[in-house]
Amino acid sequence: MSTASPTDQDLEFLRRPLHGFLTVAGGPVPPQPRPVWFEVTGSGAVQLFTAPDSVKVRRLRRDPRASLVVAAPVGEREHWVSVAGRARVEPDGGHDLCARLGARYWDLDDPARAAELAAMLDQRWVRVVIEPDAVSRFAG
Repeated sequence: MSTASPTDQDLEFLRRPLHGFLTVAGGPVPPQPRPVWFEVTGSGAVQLFTAPDSVKVRRLRRDPRASLVVAAPVGEREHWVSVAGRARVEPDGGHDLCARLGARYWDLDDPARAAELAAMLDQRWVRVVIEPDAVSRFAG
């Protein structure tokens, strides 16, 4: 099933701390998906952070088409959501997003993880926002 925007069930699923697999256009054939931390916004867009000079940013500047696929972990019934659309690179908000996602994905009571996140927060980040044109899903 495919729709132009995420359903309430999609949003609930996308709010879980799962890895998304980002694919951008303009790369080698076939595309090379990469696992990423992400956050769904109130409008149903998905956002992630990355280095401003990353390959994905260079490719998105040439061709803004992107998709993010999120799947349930092993041990759960098959369930996935795919968000595809045009991505934009925002110079602001990457640092705050990194901090939020670090707390979402890692146990920051673990000193090693807290130190790793602190080191990440010393770097420069941009925010990539994918506005959905098509949202597909499967729930088995």
